[in-house]
Amino acid sequence: MQDIAALLAAVPTGLWIGGEQVQASNGRTFAVHNPATGEVLVEVADASPEDGARAMDAAAAAQGSWAATPARERAEILRKAWELVIERRDDFALLMTLEMGKPLAEAQGEVNYGGEFLRWFSEEAVRINGRYTPSPSGNGRILVTKQPVGPTLAITPWNFPLAMGTRKIAPAFAAGCTMVVKPAAETPLTMLLLGQVFADAGLPAGVLSILPTSQAAALTDPMFDDARLRKITFTGSTGVGKVLLAQAATRVLRTSMELGGNAPFVVFDDADLDAAVDGAMAAKMRNTGEACTAANRIHVDNAVRTEFTAKLTARMQALKVGPGHLEGTQVGPLITEKQRSSVADLVRDAAEKGAVVTTGGNNGAGEGYFYEPTVLADVTADARILREEVFGPVAAITGFDGEDEGVAAANNTEFGLAAYIYTKDLDRAFRVAEALESGMVGVNRGIISDVAAPFGGVKESGIGRESGSEGIEEYLEIKYIAFQ
Repeated sequence: MQDIAALLAAVPTGLWIGGEQVQASNGRTFAVHNPATGEVLVEVADASPEDGARAMDAAAAAQGSWAATPARERAEILRKAWELVIERRDDFALLMTLEMGKPLAEAQGEVNYGGEFLRWFSEEAVRINGRYTPSPSGNGRILVTKQPVGPTLAITPWNFPLAMGTRKIAPAFAAGCTMVVKPAAETPLTMLLLGQVFADAGLPAGVLSILPTSQAAALTDPMFDDARLRKITFTGSTGVGKVLLAQAATRVLRTSMELGGNAPFVVFDDADLDAAVDGAMAAKMRNTGEACTAANRIHVDNAVRTEFTAKLTARMQALKVGPGHLEGTQVGPLITEKQRSSVADLVRDAAEKGAVVTTGGNNGAGEGYFYEPTVLADVTADARILREEVFGPVAAITGFDGEDEGVAAANNTEFGLAAYIYTKDLDRAFRVAEALESGMVGVNRGIISDVAAPFGGVKESGIGRESGSEGIEEYLEIKYIAFQ
């Protein structure tokens, strides 16, 4: 086991502005807690509005030279950053486990996944293409080129402290944009360590600033009004996303929004049930259920619902709950007591309305914010858990009869980020995948995120796409130049 004290003593705790660590202008700090114990890990600098202005000064000053930096050079810096992240895999993984709670094995997986965005977009940086064609009318030439949007503000969530940052930072840098990152107050340490990695990789000063803060709105509101800011990218709840969209509208800022999810997991009567249970465990329990792509509503054809429920209950009962850094832990704590209470409220509401708790349903043992892996069977249509994102280790099962009813149940939500279907019928797989109102669909698989594929949703789950070859387009403006 790594030396936790040594790691915490070495992790950066200041703000990253101008390529170096600095203290908050007001001298304030705030505590970062371990959700497995509630104990304070470290104190980090608490950025103020003045620090936001300093970061915007740095981003604006660096924007011209960074945009003019040859794409190959930007690519090499991203590639070097990827190498350094992988080199420090153990540090990143343990740090994420300590500040967020996820099991160490999952944290190590996130290092690989999050690091891949750096490598992928290092390769995309040199593939920013335009076009040159004659005008059909014969009166000139059409030149279409792409240019970086400009200074960008990224607001990242706590559930994937590394990957949600690199998924935004990497395409922005590849496109030639500077960026200011405001990480979640619950998990700033991973992002601060990434700042050190970029400094070590040779990123020019001012291209990246990182501003942890306990007062998010006070920091970011003035930045929305700064004429130098050209784009907002946000991952988080739909409620907060709507507020940010309203703010962005006052200056018609470019936005990318990856918002809430309420993913359906649809099991048809012809599905391989063992494979479907495997997929449900992956889709539901990744990150202790604290993922926007998590299977929130498990819709099972009534012909196989009893058998599926029994199999899933047995698997959930067998999971080992505990602090993420301990060997063998499969389910860590939730991020805060507030989040645990929210999960408990949704379970209580469902049970009061007729759902059967087949396993779990209680807070876990220990000092931290643990909640037992839980299965709710026979969930009624009026239960809040079918409408609200649970963000916890709770599987809510409801039944349906026939394909049309299953699709209708899956689409009965204002969200549309991810969806999952299990069937052996290839025609049905295509038919249902096309009918589902979702930006991403997994067919007979429970993990769908891929650095090479576009990530994003429809309806109230967001605007724009991240990752894939589409991801860099969010940071590019299209310019048409007319030649005689």
